[in-house]
Amino acid sequence: METKPPVPLAVLVGIQMPEVDDIAHAASLEELGRLVKTLGYEVVGQVSQKREGTGAGALLGSGKLAELAALTGGSGEIGSMAPTPKSKARARFEGAAGTTAKAAPEAEPARKPEFVIVDHELSPSQIRNLERATGAEVLDRTGVIVEIFHRHANTREAKLQVEMARLKYVAPRLRESSGGGGRQQGVGAGESHLDLDRRKIRDRLAELKDQLEAVQRDSDNRRSARRDQLRVALVGYTNAGKSSLMRALTGSQVLVEDKLFATLDTTVRILQPETRPRVLVSDTVGFIKQLPHDLVASFRSTLAEALEASLLLFVVDASDPTYEAQLEVSRSVLREIGADAVPARLVLNKMDRVDAERRAALLEKHPDAIMLSAHAPEDVAALRETIIGFFEASMVEDVLVLPYAKQGLIGEVYESTRVLSEDYDETGRVLQVRGLPGAIARLRRSLAAG
Repeated sequence: METKPPVPLAVLVGIQMPEVDDIAHAASLEELGRLVKTLGYEVVGQVSQKREGTGAGALLGSGKLAELAALTGGSGEIGSMAPTPKSKARARFEGAAGTTAKAAPEAEPARKPEFVIVDHELSPSQIRNLERATGAEVLDRTGVIVEIFHRHANTREAKLQVEMARLKYVAPRLRESSGGGGRQQGVGAGESHLDLDRRKIRDRLAELKDQLEAVQRDSDNRRSARRDQLRVALVGYTNAGKSSLMRALTGSQVLVEDKLFATLDTTVRILQPETRPRVLVSDTVGFIKQLPHDLVASFRSTLAEALEASLLLFVVDASDPTYEAQLEVSRSVLREIGADAVPARLVLNKMDRVDAERRAALLEKHPDAIMLSAHAPEDVAALRETIIGFFEASMVEDVLVLPYAKQGLIGEVYESTRVLSEDYDETGRVLQVRGLPGAIARLRRSLAAG
C-alpha cells in the first residue's frame, strides 16, 4: 500500500514594526498561517520580534536567530554555509559508531521543520542568510502567495498570468539563493548555467506575454459584448465569502472553500430569479495584504470586471476584528486600477458570527452598509432587491418600433430591456420598454442599420 509523504512542517517568522500594534501583528501572522495551511504545510512554531525595520541582513537579531535555528536544527550562524548532505559511506560509518556506543536502539528523533516562512518580502541575500543559519528552505510572504496562485489557477488565462508572475519573482533570486548558487559553475561555452537560466526565463516571459495578449483579446471581446448589460462585481478580501454570496445570488455551483484564494478565475453568472433586463454577477479574485504587484498587473483582465461593472459590492467578513484594514487593502488595489470611481456598496458578510453588541457597533459605524449572512435566504433576497433597485433608478422608458423585416431582433430587445407593452401597426411591432439608456441606444442603432 502506497504511503502518503509526510506533511511539510513550517515555522512562521514575523517582524513587528513600531507603527503596528499587537492586534494587527497577531492578525497578520494568523493570516500567514492560513496561507501556509492553504499550501498544505503544517505550522509547528512561531518566532516574532519587534524591530525598527526589515533591512538587516539576517532580518532577526542574534538571539531570535538562535531561537529560530533551535527549532529548525540549524547552526544559527550566517557565516557557515548550510550543511552539505553526508555521503552514504559517511552515514553508514557514523551509524555503525553509534551502534557500538549504545546497545539499546534510540527513539527516532522528532522531525524538524523544513520551511521557514517570513511575513515580509525578503531580498535574495536575506533568504540566503536565513537558509544558512536555519538549514531550512526560506519563503517570504510574496513567495507563498505566488505559489498558492500557481497551484490554484485553473483556466488558461489564469495559468498564463500566474506563470508570468512566478517567473518574475524567481528571476532576481537565481543569483544569491542557496538553490541557485550552484548554477554558477562555468559550462565551457561562454555562458554559465545561471546566464542560461535567466535567458530561458526572458524567452519564456516573452512567449507568455504574446499568449496572454491573445487570450485577453478574447476576454475583452466578451466583456465588450456585455457592456450595455447590468453588471455587478463582488470584490473584497480573500475568504470574505464572495463565492458563497455568488452561489446564493445566482444558484451557480461555483467553488466554495474555507481557504485563501480558492477563487482565481472570474466567474460570471445571471442573477436568479432572472430579471428583465437580466443582471450579471461577477465573482473576482480576492485581495490580500501585500499582494505582489506582478500579480495585480497579471490579473488585469480579472480586475477589469470590477473596472467595467455598473456596481461594486465590497464584501467584508464582519466577524474578523481586522476587517477595516482588509477593506482598505481592497479599496487600495481598486484605486490602483482606477475602479474607485465605480458606484459601490459595502456588504458586511458573516453576520451570523457576530454578537448583538458588535452588530450595534457595526451599524453605528457603517449605517449605509448591507448586513447579511450569505447562508440566510432572507438576507440574500433582500440584497437581490437592493441590486435591482440600484439599476431601476438608472432606467428610462422608451418606445421602440421593430419593423416586420427585423423581427429577428425581438430576442435581443427582450434580453436587454423589460418590455412593458407590445402592439402592432402598419410599420411593425411597437414596444414600450424600460431599460438603461445605453442599451436602448444600442437597440436603436441596430434597428436603424441596413
